[in-house]
Amino acid sequence: MTTIQIQIPNHIDIGSFEVKMIVASKLYEQGKLSSGQAAEMVGISKKNFIELLGNYKVSVFGYDFGELENDLKNV
Repeated sequence: MTTIQIQIPNHIDIGSFEVKMIVASKLYEQGKLSSGQAAEMVGISKKNFIELLGNYKVSVFGYDFGELENDLKNV
């Protein structure tokens, strides 16, 4: 596994868990990681990762939220 260091300005109040979730959820959304791989990257269970995806506007079903909203309006 590769380790990457980034510098985040002090005025941004964000912890390492949050940064890991942002990166892992984006890589999952792009299809570069499976949910299990992304969960492992963050250090949580797959179930927990899937439950948290909505907080990062990532759908488990491959829809973005705009597409899902449109589908629900058209039902």
